[in-house]
Amino acid sequence: MTVALAGRAPATFEIKSANLPLLALLLKSSDLKLLAAEMTAQFGNQSDFFDGEPLVVDFSFYPDEAPALTALEFTALLQLLRSYRMAPVAVKARREDLLAGATAVGLVPAQDAFLGNVVAQPARVERVVETVVQEVVREVPTPVAGPSTLVVDKPLRSGQRVYARGCDVVVLAMVNQGAEVISDGHIHAYAPLRGRVMAGARGNTEARIFALNLEAELISIAGIYRTSETPLPDEVRGRPAQVRLDGEKLLIQPLKA
Repeated sequence: MTVALAGRAPATFEIKSANLPLLALLLKSSDLKLLAAEMTAQFGNQSDFFDGEPLVVDFSFYPDEAPALTALEFTALLQLLRSYRMAPVAVKARREDLLAGATAVGLVPAQDAFLGNVVAQPARVERVVETVVQEVVREVPTPVAGPSTLVVDKPLRSGQRVYARGCDVVVLAMVNQGAEVISDGHIHAYAPLRGRVMAGARGNTEARIFALNLEAELISIAGIYRTSETPLPDEVRGRPAQVRLDGEKLLIQPLKA
């Protein structure tokens, strides 16, 4: 015999599923000292760079032969990430020893659903939606603002930093050595560029750097960087140039009229 009981929704809370946008740190080495050094080279002393964004520690590219991190190493890793205001909340790994170590320090195993995968809808529904959207666009034309661009028109001295979060940046004044220009999109520099310059800071591999006078001490796109330890070629040093990614290589090319 089936018995139906009356239900009552709680007045103070609800439980619902949620897909959250998360950053992912693809950890490729167990050498945490090297990791710390490379993060310093990439982000400097920018303690507010990630603004508390949630993060998945992803071991998908971790070498199979590398030893698992110890509890102390996991703790040190989390402290390093939090020093840049990342908020590690989850772990993704095939190896049980890595999962066990990560969960022991409070990370949650990340499933595909947790990472917000999109479920495809039936084609018939998609066609109907497209038709409705087209009708709305035809009947009610609405101007759409383009992406914002940050404009820097004052010189940047050593120790100063500009970050164009979620947009491009146009630099109209000199960037001195020790200064930093960071953008999630492209960087356009119309004055001498002598500091640290980072485009595609959050992983945009299509971002580029355009400079009329390229003398940067560090150049980076989507985490791939080059420092002044490798001098710029004569054909681009102090000249108009563009920087872009080709796979995992930085291409620095002269800009010609």
